[in-house]
Amino acid sequence: MSGWLEGDVALITGGGTGIGAAVAERFVAEGASVVIFGRGADRLTATRDASIDPKRVHTVVGDVRSSDDLQRAVAEAVDRFGKLDTLVANAGVWDYQRQLTRLSAEQLDAGFDEVFGINVKGYLLAASAAWPELVKTRGSIVMTLSNASFYVNGGGPLYTASKHACLGLMRELAYELAPKVRVNGVACGGMRTDLRGPKALALEDRSLAVSFDRRAADAPPPPIPLHDSSVDPADFTGPYVLLAARGQSGVITGQAVQADGGIGVRGFASAAGGDHL
Repeated sequence: MSGWLEGDVALITGGGTGIGAAVAERFVAEGASVVIFGRGADRLTATRDASIDPKRVHTVVGDVRSSDDLQRAVAEAVDRFGKLDTLVANAGVWDYQRQLTRLSAEQLDAGFDEVFGINVKGYLLAASAAWPELVKTRGSIVMTLSNASFYVNGGGPLYTASKHACLGLMRELAYELAPKVRVNGVACGGMRTDLRGPKALALEDRSLAVSFDRRAADAPPPPIPLHDSSVDPADFTGPYVLLAARGQSGVITGQAVQADGGIGVRGFASAAGGDHL
C-alpha cells in the first residue's frame, strides 16, 4: 500500500458492508483511522474485528436520516482520534430497477421518501455534520455516486433520480466549501455487494450479492468494455484513496471518477425501455 492516508481520520457512512466496508479496510491499510457508521451493530462489529488493525476502527450505530446520529458520529471521531480529515458519504439503497410502470402510486410515494431520505438527505446531513471539522483540517468529502448518476437504466426512476441528485449535490458543495474542503465522488458500477432495497417496496431483504451468486458459470460477460474486470468491492477502493489524499489530489474538487467498467463508452443496452408496454 502507498501510505497516502497516514495519520488521517475518516468517517464512512454505510461502513458495515459492501463498498463502505471495503473502503474502510483500504483506508486502514493506507494508514488512516476510521469511524464506520451504519444501522447494523453486528455488521459494524464484524467489519471492525476483521480489520488488519481493529484498534484504528471505531463503530457508531445510527441512521443517516438522523442529524443527531451523524453529529454524534462526528463527535465520536474527534473524541476518539483527535480530528476528522475525510467524510465518505456512502450509505444507500437500490430500487432494483423497479420501473415507473411497475409501481403503484402508494409505492411511488413511500419509495421516493425512503430512497431520497437515505441516498440524498443522508449525504446532505452527513456533510452538514462534518464540514466544521473538515474546515479545521482542510479535509475532503468523497461521495459514492453511481453509473446511474450519469446514465439511464442503472436503476429505476427512484434510484436514478437520487443518484443524479447526489451528483448535483457533490458539485454544489464543492463550490460552497471551497477553498477549505474538497468535495468529489466515485461513480461506481455494479459489484458484488450486500446492497439492499427500500422497505417501502418490500425489498429490504433482497441482496445484490445474491444476484451475482446466481449467475451461471457459463453466463455471458456483462456488456461493458471491461467485462473481465472484477466485481469485488475492494477493487473499487483506489479512487477513494486518491481523492482523500491531499498530496495526490489537492487540486481536484467537484469531480467524479467513473469507476464503472466503461459503461459510459458502451452506449445503451437497448434502444428503448418501454417496448413491452
